[in-house]
Amino acid sequence: GYEVNPAYVERLEQAGLIFSGKSPDGVLCEIAELPKRAHPFFVGTQFHPELQARPLTPHPLFTAFLKAAAKRKA
Repeated sequence: GYEVNPAYVERLEQAGLIFSGKSPDGVLCEIAELPKRAHPFFVGTQFHPELQARPLTPHPLFTAFLKAAAKRKA
């Protein structure tokens, strides 16, 4: 699979990327995002939120995406 090279984390953070989720050992970046002032909805994950969703209980990431899209369209 793909992952963020730890050698570039500091540079990416300086450029505005936020690593909001890391592996339990703190080494791997599991979630990256940009602040809303930079982009209305920019989230990248290393995990699979779709595997934690059910038809009537979507993962909060999907709900947040739909809310951001609806707000953008309005």
